[in-house]
Amino acid sequence: MSECIDLLKKASIEIIWSDSLGAKSFSIAVKSRLGYIVIDPGVAEMQPSYPLPKERKKALRREAVKKIEYYCSKAVAVIITHYHYDHHLKVNDKDLDNPRNYILSSKYIIVKNPNLYINESQWFRAREFIDGVLKLEGRRLSNYLIEPPKNLIIEDPVIRLSEALSKDFGGYEGRRKELLKKGLDWFIKLINNLWSKKPWISEGITLSNGSVILWGDGRSFTFDNVRIRILDPWFHGVEYDRTGWVTPVIVRVGSIKVFYSSDVMGPIIEDYASYIARLKPDIVFLDGPPTYLFPYMLNRINLRRAIDNAITIVKSKPKLIIYDHHLLREWRWRERVKEVFEEATKEDVRIMTVAECLGRKPLIDELRSINL
Repeated sequence: MSECIDLLKKASIEIIWSDSLGAKSFSIAVKSRLGYIVIDPGVAEMQPSYPLPKERKKALRREAVKKIEYYCSKAVAVIITHYHYDHHLKVNDKDLDNPRNYILSSKYIIVKNPNLYINESQWFRAREFIDGVLKLEGRRLSNYLIEPPKNLIIEDPVIRLSEALSKDFGGYEGRRKELLKKGLDWFIKLINNLWSKKPWISEGITLSNGSVILWGDGRSFTFDNVRIRILDPWFHGVEYDRTGWVTPVIVRVGSIKVFYSSDVMGPIIEDYASYIARLKPDIVFLDGPPTYLFPYMLNRINLRRAIDNAITIVKSKPKLIIYDHHLLREWRWRERVKEVFEEATKEDVRIMTVAECLGRKPLIDELRSINL
């Protein structure tokens, strides 16, 4: 535990919350000399199948919200990688003591581009979020809507996934090709019916306190001694995943490199694992596969991909992997991905949950031991 904390301190990283503590979140803060850079300040209650009374789930969420609000009140920047509520809060969230502390204390509100590479659900959540920020100042989002660019040319991101596309899935190959075709049809509909037709939000909205709302996708930012690089959108899971896109984050503090995956579900896509491995980060915040959805919404093929891809990252020998988030939502999680831990032991790579890093047992493991 102390070695984990020491590594995070060297990287100026402080953990805010994650699923192993009992509420859905993957929130961290980077401490710069200008203030904190808070990444994904959101939290949601655990799903109904999580073996905890509803009131306890609510209490844990409230605890996480208080921590998020504290860090945001001392932030120079807030980064939101996508618009799921375990990665950002509604501005009018009932558990916030002061919404202005949550979002208007920072100078930079850096969010996933709300106009491109975004599914329909997050398109509306993005507008709800930015509208909520503006309402704190008595403004309306409608004043910041513009027509989409004419003759919009948008690349299909799957064509860049050469490793995933070249992989042989044996007897699953026919079904996979069918799913890719349906996915492409879905992507084209997003272009034609949403991104190129509906009003966009104009970037660079400046608020009365001097804060500015910026799109993070594919951009770099420097906050004194901390350098932040936000990647272009990655799929939230498999190719053409209907849950949309996320923007992973690379943090550099001195010579230390940290990769924050956001939600890549494993990663399931081979090209993403190879990218992380080539980057050779010292610390990886890796959201594991959502084993609580197995086998209905996460099939055996994609679970296997997620395991193999995590092993690829392990073999690149980071000093520390924080393996958490979706993975910690059901009690068989460690059994489902045991090969990842076995490989980490072979490679002498430290891999642990947020709870373990903080010297605690993951809550789901505690609950399992009680119920055995």
